[in-house]
Amino acid sequence: MTPGVDVHVQLPPAVAIAAESADAKLGRDTVVLGMAELFGVVDAFVITSAQNTRHVRTLVEEIERGVKESHGITPVRIEGLQDATWVLMDYGDFIAHVFLQETREYYDLEHLWSGAPRVAWRSDVEDAG
Repeated sequence: MTPGVDVHVQLPPAVAIAAESADAKLGRDTVVLGMAELFGVVDAFVITSAQNTRHVRTLVEEIERGVKESHGITPVRIEGLQDATWVLMDYGDFIAHVFLQETREYYDLEHLWSGAPRVAWRSDVEDAG
């Protein structure tokens, strides 16, 4: 069990699929933040990063494919795909942020939203129960 990861926050199932999809295509340091209590507009942020803009686009495509195949939903909108340094995929109840690594470090959403719990999303995470 990773320290600081909350296994008890309930999120829409598509959130884990988005994180797993990014992870499957080698998204770096993929995290899920539970945003419901702090932000109120969405339940979660999925945050991942890529080595280059081509990798950013690959991650976006894989997240979109994985969520659509498993839950039949597509993003309400996708922003930032043209320059591919920070792509925001708005699914309504969660947002997937796909960053170029340098851009992620600059904006540091995990620090900005440090009060949000990190949520377990890997299917191999054992219950702390």
